Amino acid sequence: MKAVTLKELKAEINTLSQPEIIDLCMHLAKYKKENKELLSYLLFEAHDELSFIKKVKDLMIEQFKDVNKSSLYLAKKTLRKILRSTNRFIKYSGSKKVEVELLLFFCKQIRSTEIPLNPNTVLGNIYQRQIQKIKKALASLHEDLQFDYSEEIKGL
Repeated sequence: MKAVTLKELKAEINTLSQPEIIDLCMHLAKYKKENKELLSYLLFEAHDELSFIKKVKDLMIEQFKDVNKSSLYLAKKTLRKILRSTNRFIKYSGSKKVEVELLLFFCKQIRSTEIPLNPNTVLGNIYQRQIQKIKKALASLHEDLQFDYSEEIKGL
């Protein structure tokens, strides 16, 4: 089955009544966790970006507590899992400011766990890629925010 274009979807949704749209949204949310999370974000958290960032940071802190520092292999797997969930939340927001804020926090947390990044090239590459993503997202922000965040990047 081939998916239709967004334009066609929008036109079809415009023809539906409100209860039918609600049924469609509930059907989407029922079958996939990511759809439910996105719908929750859009309905309850999109209007307050700061509290959303704080909730995600709290979740990241909890996840960083589970990082196994004795084995670099297990640490790498846990860091990738944390990064996947962080990127999912960044995607929900779609804001470059949220992206910079959360990725900076991720990098700071990696530094605070004292996992050696140099002997393991994979861990070092994960860290460096996040720094590059931060710099790329930073370029699209306002100059004042760029200056503030660039000072934090220098600390990393």
